[in-house]
Amino acid sequence: MEAMMGRDQIWSGIGGPWDVLVVGGGVVGAGILREAARLGMKTLLVEAHDYSSGTSSRSSKMVHGGLRYLATGQIKLTMQSVRERQRLLREGQGLVDPLEFLLVSYKDDRPPAWVYGLGLMIYDTLAMHWNHEHHTLREVVDFCPDLSQRNLAGGYRFFDAQTDDARLVLRVIREAQKAGGVALNYARVEGLLRDAHGKVCGAVVHDLPGDRTCEVQAKVVINATGAWADELRGQVGRPRRLRQLRGSHLVFSQEKLPVSKVISFMHPADKRPVFAFPWEGVTLVGTTDVDHHEPMETNPQISRDEVDYLMQGVQHLFGCLGLTEDDVISTIAGIRSVLDTGKANPSKESRDEVLWDEDGLVTITGGKLTMFRHMAQTTLRFVHPRLKEHPLPNPLARALDRVDERTSTDMVWETDLDPAEKLRLLGRYGTDAPSLLETSRVEDLEHVCQTPTLWAELGWAAKAEQVVHLEDLLLRRTRLGLLLPDGGLEDLPRIRELCQPALGWTDEQWSVEEQAYQNTWRQAYAPPHQLIKGSVGGAS
Repeated sequence: MEAMMGRDQIWSGIGGPWDVLVVGGGVVGAGILREAARLGMKTLLVEAHDYSSGTSSRSSKMVHGGLRYLATGQIKLTMQSVRERQRLLREGQGLVDPLEFLLVSYKDDRPPAWVYGLGLMIYDTLAMHWNHEHHTLREVVDFCPDLSQRNLAGGYRFFDAQTDDARLVLRVIREAQKAGGVALNYARVEGLLRDAHGKVCGAVVHDLPGDRTCEVQAKVVINATGAWADELRGQVGRPRRLRQLRGSHLVFSQEKLPVSKVISFMHPADKRPVFAFPWEGVTLVGTTDVDHHEPMETNPQISRDEVDYLMQGVQHLFGCLGLTEDDVISTIAGIRSVLDTGKANPSKESRDEVLWDEDGLVTITGGKLTMFRHMAQTTLRFVHPRLKEHPLPNPLARALDRVDERTSTDMVWETDLDPAEKLRLLGRYGTDAPSLLETSRVEDLEHVCQTPTLWAELGWAAKAEQVVHLEDLLLRRTRLGLLLPDGGLEDLPRIRELCQPALGWTDEQWSVEEQAYQNTWRQAYAPPHQLIKGSVGGAS
């Protein structure tokens, strides 16, 4: 099975020729790999760091139709996003879940509440499903008693959806592998190959763990590196066209900031929409939207100004809780790219996808997580003249494979897990979920501390999900590094016992990985008072 191959076996066949070489292992690159493999194209994906290690593990976790984009007149984007959201809700149960929103309104908000009421009418019309309602001040307080009531005018309730963004990427890659696609993380493109006409026809790929290099030939090379797209475009001599924006979040325990739904509000400083929302047993507050001028690292760090901005929002909305920076469990900062049109306010830049062919290098960037299937299909239609022997993408094709209903009644499901836990595993692991359970000990079907994560998920990831470094395991295969105090350092002894044999690491390797993980966490994910100045990591 391709997904279970060791790196050596994958590397031995990496030279090609390939129909499609995808550079970048975020959600868009994963979507292209899956769509291309299902069309019978011989397709390889390479990622310089780890799958979803860039923007696709640091989003606001929302699969949404883009209500905010209505304010900038992006009706088409909103309509497409709403339709993709509905598809993902149908096909990704257990991974993509409905999420209730409460948009609270204060008397001094700009724009006023009625504008958002009108926007929600349009939003639901595009979705062809009336799914919002207005609530009075008293009803809003009943929904969320901890809200600040000074100048509170009321609010609107509506629904979007939420996911574990990193697990979504991994499921899409896994389905692509089952369809014949090949993926390799920690494989960096160090140069592009040209044919006799000067057109891009492949890349020089460096396998970082094995310290080896190979020339990879391909009919089509797709740059799906997201915020790093200009770096690869520079290799064909093209000027920078993208604006890098940083979005950051603060993570609180549910005990400290108890919310059962998304609380959306206008930040008092600039009237931007900000959210406090439940996710994986914790509460996230975000996001910011600021220009990122620092070097393009894989692990960026939240800035002091962003911390102050988000804490001002928390204190404005939940002042009665007395929260301070010391209550923050962890922080998340991610970089996304938009087409740079020079607008003074970065939030006003368009979030539409952009698609270019420059000397044979095809770049797809922009857009948003919800639109990954649409972006993948658009890209493959764009390159179809070079791959005419293959069919065009089917616009009605599923975004995620159907999980056979018989799976849920298989004998391996006869455990003490409740239906919600079983659905969660099916959503995150698809048809691999029974194998995960079958190869796990009974004692590993317990939750890691108070998180939704099972110990068995760590063991499965170590065996089957191309974990190269400890941070892959704790920040993306599972999200324990974000959910537990101190990044889960207290639980590392049991994690080591469970995972070290499957990873094949010596004691010395484990010690090196443990130290590297601690350094990464303290420099990029720690609470504000524990962050070490600077950031770590490499570009995708």
